[in-house]
Amino acid sequence: MKPKDYRYTGKRPFEFDRVECGASAKARLMKEELIERTEENIEHLARLQDRLYADGREGLVVVLQAMDAAGKDSTVKHVMSGLNPQGVSVYSFKAPTAPELGHDYLWRIAQCLPERGRIAIFNRSHYEDAVTVDVLKLYPRFKMPGRCLEGDFIGRRLDQICDFEEYLYENGIRMVKIFLNVSRDEQQKRLLERLDKPSKHWKFSAGDLDTRARWDDYHRAYERAINETATKHCPWYVIPADDKWFTRFLVSEAMIEALQKIDPQYPEPAEPERFLEYRQRLMDEQ
Repeated sequence: MKPKDYRYTGKRPFEFDRVECGASAKARLMKEELIERTEENIEHLARLQDRLYADGREGLVVVLQAMDAAGKDSTVKHVMSGLNPQGVSVYSFKAPTAPELGHDYLWRIAQCLPERGRIAIFNRSHYEDAVTVDVLKLYPRFKMPGRCLEGDFIGRRLDQICDFEEYLYENGIRMVKIFLNVSRDEQQKRLLERLDKPSKHWKFSAGDLDTRARWDDYHRAYERAINETATKHCPWYVIPADDKWFTRFLVSEAMIEALQKIDPQYPEPAEPERFLEYRQRLMDEQ
């Protein structure tokens, strides 16, 4: 139950048919321990974030992608609960607006990239502009030159995304990409809950049913996107999402792994040899 078990870096193929949507039998036997470890991880993340902010040499983008009702919002709410709001921002990317469509598709993403020392959480991301555009075949209607629409449009986008993410890595911004893998049965259960509970009515959209009807198409598009954009520097983590307690544990582990690779350190103070002098000056004020 290590992050590496769910990590894809391009060295092995990803296939939905070969991965689980729920917690393993071993994990279920350790449920209470893993819930406790998740809380410890949240505290550890807070300490790592404090060092990241103070160090200011690298930034981190956490991408969350999933089918509807997979638990993206609750994952952000729970796992990120210990982070200092001063150093983290959360962005939710919906269908692009008319002004956004007037720019290249990565333009709106670039506006939300974190400064070095900060963390950005992307609830959906630039992958919508490959996956959803692929499934719904939106690109033939794009207001773009014909040369941009010819051939393998989606393949070029995935290549561009790889180049974009490598560019960010080479400029001090790491990216951890997480796909929350919910099962079709569990999604049905959660969508019904949104219809049955008044407090969750606001979460329901008829569009969720349209997307659900194209489940296989979305899985095919995600499978391609993950396989073509999983790299050593910008890996994908495909995490079971049917059991939220297990999802939260694995997401917290993946984030800790990413921050430990950054290995942020508190900067050395200027003129530490004068600290005794400065302390004495403060004490003399009493």
